[in-house]
Amino acid sequence: QVQLVESGGGLVQPGGSLRLSCAASGIIFSIYTMGWYRQAPGKQRELVATITMNGTPNYADSVKGRGTISRHNANNTVYLQMNSLKPEDTAVYYCNANRAGWDVYWGQGTQVTVSS
Repeated sequence: QVQLVESGGGLVQPGGSLRLSCAASGIIFSIYTMGWYRQAPGKQRELVATITMNGTPNYADSVKGRGTISRHNANNTVYLQMNSLKPEDTAVYYCNANRAGWDVYWGQGTQVTVSS
């Protein structure tokens, strides 16, 4: 059974930082592209960042320079460090595991709220 379990969300003030974690089980983690997506109320789910099995990152323009995705294959975990958070970063953040575009899994999501 595949599980992707996110953690690290919460309430943060504008300009603040947080680090999201996603622990994966039930997959051969090292061969998956891992990613973070988010969905704000009333909006479609959108890409935040991905990282390939070789460690190559890709970022949405909205988070370039503020976000860093990383992975630790030894403990099957992917991270998203977000800095200089803005109210428009408020969303549910979802972890994603993707292999070849057809073997795809999602976590349950973690809420991030940026507000003063």
